[in-house]
Amino acid sequence: MENTSYDIRQLNEKIHQASAFVDLLNLELGKVIVGQRYMVERLLIGLLAQGHVLLEGVPGLAKTLSIKSLSSAINGKFSRIQFTPDLLPADVIGTMIYNQQKNEFVVRRGPIFANFILADEINRAPAKVQSALLEAMQEKQITIGDTTFKLEEPFLVLATQNPIEQEGTYTLPEAQVDRFMLKVVIGYPTKEEERMIIRQNLNPQPSQKINPIIQPADIMKARDLVREVYMDEKIERYILDIVFATRNPEEYKLQKLKPLIAYGGSPRASISLAMAAKAYAFMKRRGYVIPEDVRSICFDVMRHRVGLTYEAEAENVTSENILSEILNAVEVP
Repeated sequence: MENTSYDIRQLNEKIHQASAFVDLLNLELGKVIVGQRYMVERLLIGLLAQGHVLLEGVPGLAKTLSIKSLSSAINGKFSRIQFTPDLLPADVIGTMIYNQQKNEFVVRRGPIFANFILADEINRAPAKVQSALLEAMQEKQITIGDTTFKLEEPFLVLATQNPIEQEGTYTLPEAQVDRFMLKVVIGYPTKEEERMIIRQNLNPQPSQKINPIIQPADIMKARDLVREVYMDEKIERYILDIVFATRNPEEYKLQKLKPLIAYGGSPRASISLAMAAKAYAFMKRRGYVIPEDVRSICFDVMRHRVGLTYEAEAENVTSENILSEILNAVEVP
């Protein structure tokens, strides 16, 4: 036992030193992004836990600015794809074009070949395009013609959805939404933050430039360290209890939730919750996971993985309401 505690102390020390760049990144991003700390924190969790992020929020909440700034701070390659109903898979992944001089077909790579992809208004494009993007997210590779290309690491997709306009949109199927590690819902800034945003944008001096803080290779090293973060068996059981309570609420004395849940979280939910909790602990400069890490990240990992029945929708019950009930009922280690 003493040996184990010594190992954890060593790991804690190692992670405390290795995660120093997180504070520097937040400082650098704070130069141009006012408020929205929650969104930036979730983007970093996605990056460190090798997951992708689905953002839901009205236009004008600095979604594009955030991922572009993060890309600059990590010295990565940024690509923005505006999804529209007439977009084709080739517009995302690339295609073969005929080169007359060489008398052969050559590959023209699409915008997906970057470290940070902003898939703007993903629900505007038809299923064919969505599935081309989601395949790239899952497999981290692209096939054009008979050639397969590995995508550059780190590879992070930030897809945005506009919750207010549903005309002419193609809802993401549940199975595809499950590919996103986090679904983050962001709201408006506070009055004070908005005053700062106005001042920043009306300033005659252009806003400060983001300087590269670390390199993509450093992120790859940090990802390996995130996997090393210690997770006790009690925390593992806690994660499993939360996910299983979404499938069999009656086993956790939550019979009233049974008619409201159409389906619960998949094993991917358990993996994502564990990985995201480790990344959250890493960002808090700790070498071990505590229950608070799991609770902090739970809504973002689970909100799109709990299906609601018609009864729940009729009663205006949201997946957040259900998750709150579960977190209150499941015993904290």
